[in-house]
Amino acid sequence: MAIFLDENSKIIVQGMTGSEGTKHTARMLRSGANIVGGVNARKAGTTAEIEGKQLPVFGTVKEAMKETGADVSVLFVPPKFAKDAVIEAVDAEIPLAVVITEGIPVHDSAVFWAHACAKGNKTRIVGPNCPGVISPGKSNAGIIPADITGPGKIGLVSKSGTLTYQLMYELRDIGFSSAVGIGGDPVIGTTHIDALEAFENDPETEVIVMIGEIGGDAEERAADYIEANVTKPVVGYVAGFTAPEGKTMGHAGAIVSGSSGTAAAKKEALEAAGVKVGKTPSETAELARELYKAQ
Repeated sequence: MAIFLDENSKIIVQGMTGSEGTKHTARMLRSGANIVGGVNARKAGTTAEIEGKQLPVFGTVKEAMKETGADVSVLFVPPKFAKDAVIEAVDAEIPLAVVITEGIPVHDSAVFWAHACAKGNKTRIVGPNCPGVISPGKSNAGIIPADITGPGKIGLVSKSGTLTYQLMYELRDIGFSSAVGIGGDPVIGTTHIDALEAFENDPETEVIVMIGEIGGDAEERAADYIEANVTKPVVGYVAGFTAPEGKTMGHAGAIVSGSSGTAAAKKEALEAAGVKVGKTPSETAELARELYKAQ
């Protein structure tokens, strides 16, 4: 099993004909993802040859869905056009929109997130500023390397792209049902809690790994959710233990204010909920391995 994405997913790429879109469409195709077309209003009606496959380019997401049956869109659209592109995907009611773009103004993210809510949340937004979703051996929507792990029993949800890759590699001996990079911006679509709920309900996922970082209170809220709703073992890691208070880190969301938002406060909240928290990514992987073997 997998969450959000599986071997039946049909993917379109908004921004497929741009340099980043073309590069990562090729990588997704090589990993076995079923890419069925792209969207670019200026190039509608043309085709793009990527990895030897002729991919049609459509003028709108709605048209692409009608012609291909697509149910996933991956967005490689420049920041200033991203809001309109996500709103277009939401209006077309595509079930999953994975927003890779970094540097989208927070106000724009708030607008398209609110628009999705107003439309009844028919579109799950992952991101923005995220590496995407991968279900190893089945499909890959985004920029997560497909060759660092295989299918298995661990579910991973992470704010950090690079830590997603590291944990996937360190736990490659067990493998993953799905890995979801939710992004580190202050306003995101899918949260830790959304992924935790999906992994709890996925019969194939046996251990959940959750990666957070300093700033905000998402991890504290996730801890409360885990305590009340999650029966599977959860391992956590919080990036930023050595950050000085008040320091803004790499992600826009990583801002420490008072005790809420510090790595220590997040670790304390997670441990109080029964989550084992590693001090380093490697220690976190080892804790996950021990819990998996104890199942």
